[in-house]
Amino acid sequence: MANTLGELIRQHTDLNRDDSAHLQQLVGEWGMLADFCFTDLLLYVRTTDDRWLVVGQVRPATGQTLYHRDWVGEVANDSERPVLTRTRESGQIVEGEIDVEGSPEQTRMMAIPVRAGGQVIAVLSREWSTRTGRQPGELERTYLGIFERFAAMIAEGNFPFDGKVADSSAAPRVGDGVMVLDEAARVRFASPNAVSALHRIGIHVNTEGLRLGDLGLNDEPVRTAFAVATPVTQEIDPRPGVSVLVRCIPMVDSGRVTGALLLLRDVSELRRRDRLLLSKDATIREIHHRVKNNLQTISSLLRLQGRRLSSEEAKGAIGESVRRISSIALVHDILAREPGDDIPFIEVLRPLVRMVEESLSSPDHEVSFSVSGDPGTLPATVATPMAVVLNELLQNTMDHAFPAAADGSRHPGRVRVEMENDGRELVARVIDDGEGLPEDFSVASSPGLGLLIVRALVTSDLSGTIDMFEPLDGGPGTEVELRVPLEGHQPA
Repeated sequence: MANTLGELIRQHTDLNRDDSAHLQQLVGEWGMLADFCFTDLLLYVRTTDDRWLVVGQVRPATGQTLYHRDWVGEVANDSERPVLTRTRESGQIVEGEIDVEGSPEQTRMMAIPVRAGGQVIAVLSREWSTRTGRQPGELERTYLGIFERFAAMIAEGNFPFDGKVADSSAAPRVGDGVMVLDEAARVRFASPNAVSALHRIGIHVNTEGLRLGDLGLNDEPVRTAFAVATPVTQEIDPRPGVSVLVRCIPMVDSGRVTGALLLLRDVSELRRRDRLLLSKDATIREIHHRVKNNLQTISSLLRLQGRRLSSEEAKGAIGESVRRISSIALVHDILAREPGDDIPFIEVLRPLVRMVEESLSSPDHEVSFSVSGDPGTLPATVATPMAVVLNELLQNTMDHAFPAAADGSRHPGRVRVEMENDGRELVARVIDDGEGLPEDFSVASSPGLGLLIVRALVTSDLSGTIDMFEPLDGGPGTEVELRVPLEGHQPA
């Protein structure tokens, strides 16, 4: 059964795309609302068959939940329907008593019309038990007052705000610290956690009646939020080594900003860790850069040695070693430029194919290469051996797929490299249109050094499989297929 907000709306209502987007935005913000009212919030929509369907539910982080059961996808009962219907028809906030299945206590419902485009498109309900609620104190009264102001904005169609919803994983939360600003942007209330956050950044004065600028804080997010009447999230740095993430949400009444809610979070420690991670990442990339340079130096030394040799067999062996080392250097080159341990493998594959083509193809042995498919992003533990494997396969193809005729001539050939990555398995195919495999050929028993390297890397390092057969399209040549599982190679 569909249980996401979008699916439930599409299947059970006549709401249009804009209405659905409005409700999605509301759900993106309502964790904050549940924390301010200390109670569960449910979102109801009217279905095409005149029922009230729960399409969303959120529990508070600041109080005890009333509902341990998930009500999404359920329909309102006989006691809830009249309250919801009166709210929808009147367009006003309505309160009433409701019965909840499995709960012996009487439950209160505060039903808030959700208005968009001048129409009530849903009802947001605050549901709580009068027996198990928090005892009212200054903080509780203030928070409930904040919730009621947001409820009025929802009923007027002024909340949620248009635009992108704040990233809930990064934005400050109610538990981090709350300050309430009046129409003149002066502090009228600061929660204990907000006071503690200010103390940690060196501000110990009584904040009541002061503006952020009076506290030595950058008040740009507040001024911007008041000016444009939309939430503003910004990180400010009161002093070196101290970072505070601030989100200012204006309170709007009849189109006029009458105050604001300020959520703030001390992120100094997080930023310190970010700097350490960046420093560590830069160090790792520098190591990869030096490894790449060292491998290139080794390749240069081998080339110098190869020029001094008279044996063609020895020169060939040196050339093979240079290409193997260069294929590994390609991976370290990408790791030196990209943050993290994951590599967009196409950036390794294309230079690798070009390197083999330039080093092995010649006017009397013309072979064209092509690459298709998307190998995706691979962890370095897969990318490095895969680069060596593909280098060996391409070199093996050049050595054996296109033998010279009796007069020494060779027909032009084609080699395709195809890649697939579905997130679970990497599939690589090297397909040529050469003379094909000998009748008695076996991958497992082939004595060639290149295939020995390939078998060892594929089966041991990559835990994969390798097969060779005639091309599936029925053409001449050979198809080599590698299958490598990716799940066991993901970084911990």
